[in-house]
Amino acid sequence: MDWDKLRIFHAVADAGSLTHAGDTLHLSQSAVSRQIRALEEALGTTLFHRHARGLILTEQGELLFDATSSMARKLDSASARMRDSAEHVLGELKVTTTVGFGTLWLAPRLVKLYEKFPDLKIDLMLEERVLDLPMREADVAIRMKEPSQSDLIRRRLLNIRMRLYATQTYLDHAGIPESMEDLTSHRLICQKIDQPQVAAGARLIQDIMAQEITSTLTVNNYFGVLQGVLANVGIGVLPDYLTADHPELVRVLPDIDSAEVPVFLAYPEELRQTRRVAAFRDFVLEEIQAYRRMQSEGATR
Repeated sequence: MDWDKLRIFHAVADAGSLTHAGDTLHLSQSAVSRQIRALEEALGTTLFHRHARGLILTEQGELLFDATSSMARKLDSASARMRDSAEHVLGELKVTTTVGFGTLWLAPRLVKLYEKFPDLKIDLMLEERVLDLPMREADVAIRMKEPSQSDLIRRRLLNIRMRLYATQTYLDHAGIPESMEDLTSHRLICQKIDQPQVAAGARLIQDIMAQEITSTLTVNNYFGVLQGVLANVGIGVLPDYLTADHPELVRVLPDIDSAEVPVFLAYPEELRQTRRVAAFRDFVLEEIQAYRRMQSEGATR
């Protein structure tokens, strides 16, 4: 098969439109159409169903698109490795993690990574949905559970727990609860049980809500929960990794917390030698070590 025609086919299949593919390839619509017809004739099959709203792949087209997608991922990986030099780390790195961990722990620390590698471009994708690393939806993931794919390199970073926190100002005003039952006279700030979050956190919230809490503030991510706590709105359910950066948080009911939640760093095997991935991995490991030291020092005070 003609490599150039395959490249054009992949762009059309990805865009679902001759016009949009032509814009991407800097070719006219008629030139793209001719190449697709020529490829279909060479293969002796129809690759697209054509209708007024665009193009839809036929069954044979889907098979070919799977193959060209795999080729594109491998070419991207090879190109990335060739761009990385022994001295420089540059180019785009797609990193995915949860909204809470990304906004509250990772993003504030990235300045140190940029100081070392100013030419690095990080695309930070924060969502609870688990992106597919082998399909290159992201290059690196930090997740609150061990990845299930076997072709990923993974490393356990730390274990976290969800706990109850408030500010001293709030506790001075509302009083300090001595038991779970005392929470009924306080405002609870948390995520809804049915919202995307770690299962251990949802179970802890469910146990607390069983006390028939009368006043609540629910937010769909930990960043919002933290802002409510810092504004003295109530007692929040938050991950314990926040305490290193927010010493003003006071733990409430120290005997109550969630089960341990493992945090994993993962990336595809094919990116093992990519310097951008290695630089990010080493940066995260260094920051985790520094975080643990801060935790240890805080515990001994």
